[in-house]
Amino acid sequence: MRIVRLLGPALLALHLVLRVTNQSIWTEVLLYNLVGLIAIISLVLSPTLEFSTAKFAIGFGIFAWVIGSVIASFAHYNFAKTLLTSFGELMYLVFYPFIVIGSIRIIRGQSTYKKSEILDSAIIGLGITTFGAAVLLPQVLPTLNQPFVQLFYPLAYPLADLFLAAIVLSLFSIRSFSSGSLILIIGITSFVLTDFLYLSIDSFANYSIGGVIDDGWLFGLLLISESFWHLDIYPQQTYSVVVESRNPIFITLSVFLSATLLAIMALEPNSLPRYVALPAVATLVLAFSRLATAINQSRHIGTERLLARTDELTGLPNRRRLISEIEEFVDKEGSLLLLDLDGFKPINDLYGHEIGDKVLRQVARRFDRALPHGAFLARLGGDEFGVLIEGLHESAIEIALALRATLSYPIHIDSKEINLGVSIGVAKNTGDPDLLLRADTAMYKAKREGLGVCPL
Repeated sequence: MRIVRLLGPALLALHLVLRVTNQSIWTEVLLYNLVGLIAIISLVLSPTLEFSTAKFAIGFGIFAWVIGSVIASFAHYNFAKTLLTSFGELMYLVFYPFIVIGSIRIIRGQSTYKKSEILDSAIIGLGITTFGAAVLLPQVLPTLNQPFVQLFYPLAYPLADLFLAAIVLSLFSIRSFSSGSLILIIGITSFVLTDFLYLSIDSFANYSIGGVIDDGWLFGLLLISESFWHLDIYPQQTYSVVVESRNPIFITLSVFLSATLLAIMALEPNSLPRYVALPAVATLVLAFSRLATAINQSRHIGTERLLARTDELTGLPNRRRLISEIEEFVDKEGSLLLLDLDGFKPINDLYGHEIGDKVLRQVARRFDRALPHGAFLARLGGDEFGVLIEGLHESAIEIALALRATLSYPIHIDSKEINLGVSIGVAKNTGDPDLLLRADTAMYKAKREGLGVCPL
């Protein structure tokens, strides 16, 4: 296996040497395209069964490119007819969609894309497209005063390169990556840059087969093939912080670039090609859509956090929220009251949980009405409640007596008359971390000894 992986780079190095010392039809037709075939063989032999779809797609894409390269090589030496040459150009073009499909599968791994990730990827991809349309395409696109048949491939290649780079780089920017996906990105980038360099040279009719630029394509293909030997099914999560931190940077750059180019086009209408406006406007539209999504996500997160700290039955804060409030209460003068209902458990046994739940709701409302403004009432679970009160300890005891008085008259539920009592423990805040424990001790003492209210 290792021999196959090393054979491709070795043959590429040999081609670089022979290109200078002994260039011939054998080096440009046989040796050159043999490197591409070795890349396919290495890819097929890679131990990545989980990425079979990506392996097939990219393998077929490289195979199509090699067919196009073989035909182009024969055409250079006048061994291929015009019809066959056109087929070779088509094979070059077939390379792109299969590489895109395979790359998306590799970068995604075994997980799926979230809506926010798709939007982020689209914004970044359109930003890259906007930059390429403004800076790169004008250098390589042909003049449009020719028949469409002659324009098709010269137009299709740079657009396909730009599309491939935008899709892959944008997906790469939103996901944590393995060494395999990083090698894949470098390989695709090398291939695309080589293609743009070729198109730029060819636009001035200065390209000739056998130049050093030809090896740039092979270098990219070998890296793409090698990436399959380094893939992880689940990329390490240690990269997630890096991904989250770089996303806003890429998105900001994409939006800023698109807005700037649109402003330039508005001020100087002839300074940039008109087609630049399309991806630029699309970038801004998606950016606003992403902003709306982010706002909704923030609302959902806020709601989830609130629900996580709220008692579902009574709507009061729950134990988790009370503990959080106690931690912030340390430096304040005040008291913690713990309340445990007397006679509640038989209600569930006698009338059922539905009646018991209704009783708890009414009890919560009575307690809430009896508390002064600023007091914090929470349900701890079952028939227990807690109250944080700022102020003098004596005032807290008076409030505890008022809370006990709220249950001095019966609760009426579905024509049933229910009588309850409550035992209350009152603990003064001394700044020590045992406030909850002391209030709990006082409450159990009040319940055990029938005191009603027990200060501690």
